[in-house]
Order: sequence, then C-alpha cells, then structure tokens
Amino acid sequence: MAEPQLKLVIISRPDIASLIIGEELLELGDWQRGPDVEGCITHGFCDTRIWWLDSRLLWEDDLDERWRQATTEEVSEIIFPSRHSATSGQPSLTVHPIGIPHLSSQDEIPFGGKAASCPPPNPRLAAWFRELKQMGDASDLCDEFSFTLEATHHGPWLKTPCMFIEIGSTESYWGRRDAARILADIIWRGLGLDGGVGIGNWNASAAGEKVVVGIGGGHYAPFIGRLALHEGVWLGHVLANHSLPMIRPDEQDDGRAGATAPSGNWSQAIDSAIESTRHAFPGADVWAYLDRKSFKGWQRQAIRVHLEAIGVPMGRTRDFISH
Repeated sequence: MAEPQLKLVIISRPDIASLIIGEELLELGDWQRGPDVEGCITHGFCDTRIWWLDSRLLWEDDLDERWRQATTEEVSEIIFPSRHSATSGQPSLTVHPIGIPHLSSQDEIPFGGKAASCPPPNPRLAAWFRELKQMGDASDLCDEFSFTLEATHHGPWLKTPCMFIEIGSTESYWGRRDAARILADIIWRGLGLDGGVGIGNWNASAAGEKVVVGIGGGHYAPFIGRLALHEGVWLGHVLANHSLPMIRPDEQDDGRAGATAPSGNWSQAIDSAIESTRHAFPGADVWAYLDRKSFKGWQRQAIRVHLEAIGVPMGRTRDFISH
C-alpha cells in the first residue's frame, strides 16, 4: 500500500518574512511538535507538516526527496513562504512558480535552481493569487501594498509541485505581522486546514480543462495576471521576456516556417515550462497565452511556429474565460 501523501510548508528561519509567516500559521491550529528532520524542527497538523530550516531556501535542492528519505512520507505539494526583494522597494505580497528554464549548464546560476529546468508549478497558483488579491484589497494594507503575480524564477530544484508566497520588497516590510497574517490565512484555508475543501485543488474531475502557460511580459506579468484573476482559470508557469532570450538571425528573416529560428534559449524555456506544467496538472489541456504586445512581430511568429511544432495551442483571453 502506498504511503499517504502530505502537504509540506517549508520555512527558512534566517528569513524574517518566512519565519513570521510560519509563526502566524502555527497560531491558527493545534500543531503538534514532530520529529526533527535533518536536525531541524517540524510540526504537524492533519495532512500538513511545517519544516523549519536553519538555512536559506534558494539552494536547498531536493527537499521533497530529502523529506521522504527521512520520514518515509510522500510529499504531494510544497509551499515556500519567503521574503521578496525588489529594487523598487514597493511593498507587496506576491505568489509565483519557480525555475530557471532559460539558463544552460554553462551559465552562472545566481539564485539557485537546476539549469534548463523548472519544478512543477503548484496547481493552486492562480486560485491563491485571486485569494491574495481579494483579501489584500479588502485589508488595511490596500493603500500601501500591491498584490501581484510574479513570473517563474530562481531555485531551489525539486520534483514536487510548489510555489512561493512572499512579503516584499525591502527589509522594512519583511517583518510586517499584518502582512504575514494574510499569507498565513491563505495557506491555512488554501490547504483545507480549516476543515474546508481547500482552494485551488486539481483532481481527476478537472482533467481535460485548459491550463495556461503564460509567455511574455515583465517580471510581474500584469497581462497574464489579469487573465489569472478570472475565476476558473488554471495557471502553470509564467515566462517573462527576460526568461526568453531570442537573437534574431537575420534582418530579412521574419520567423516564418522554414526560416531560420532565432537563437537563444527561448524555445528551451518554453519546452521546459510546458513539460513541467503538464506534470503538475495530470490530464490537463495545456495552452499557451502570449503577452503579444511585449514581443516584436518576428518574435511572436517564431514562438507561434514553435508552439505549433510541439502541439501546444496558443489562445486568446476568450479561450479561457467562461461566459
């Protein structure tokens, strides 16, 4: 008989935002102290565990497998509460998938992860983004904070569906308890720890539904984020333009079928994002959704040709929204 699967929330104790989100989560239920794993404290409640790491998160690869080897428990999903850094300094609460699918093994890897790869995105991503936006807009933080979806970026590497949920964007905001309480509440209810069914569950009954892989736009993906705010939209990976390096081969080459494709790791990134999203959403009908205005014509055409070659439909907003 297969071991029961569980949900794992991984806290980085040196990260003040991660730490206080974890502390606020503990306050919501009758968590019980569990056995230490790799010398680090754990807590358990229902089908969920909290693992309090004494290290930063981005370079802690294979946490799912490490947990299984230490406990024999299979992990079905992972949530990473964390701090978010941005040069803008804009206070924000964010969610995002992870991975560095555009980098090669020869590239410098500054923020962890496995080159050319991205872990499966947590299927709850879009539903939790909607919850974040709704709760944030109704809270006392609404005049100060933004509530955003980020594109896929950074490590660590693992094989289990996962997502980051974060407080940003500078040290003066990372320790905000009011922000931490909102994110802890989303985790609590989102995983069904309140006795509910959870938020954003993907299961056999959802098989055949469309799942969006976002392609293009800036790091905060406003165009793709607007789609994800519609109820019923499922979202996998989100590739910003900076994760789609494209070099035009010839000024006369417009990217049409038969022409030389642009060089760069853009197609590698798309392939990895599609494959990873399919793994996270068994039975899904995976589509691409382009922020068309963020690309030049030759880039859009090259992406369209590539998507056709790998059998991935490219949809518009009306293809994903029920009327």
